[in-house]
Amino acid sequence: MNIVSQCICYAVLAACLSSCSTLGVSPWERDVLAKPEMQLTHDPVEAALDDHIYFSKEASSGGGSFGGGGCGCN
Repeated sequence: MNIVSQCICYAVLAACLSSCSTLGVSPWERDVLAKPEMQLTHDPVEAALDDHIYFSKEASSGGGSFGGGGCGCN
């Protein structure tokens, strides 16, 4: 590789690495994302029922936020 192609490779690498630093939500943009129409689930009761059904079916896996199995055979 000659010096020009090395410089181009380093420039592309630097651009790729620096572009990841701009990801995220700015504080002044959070109010837009907090609106009810931006929520994944519109009905909290329906979401709770779906979670209950999922964790009841997956009882042997321990659910989502705690360890151990639902069968008592930790």
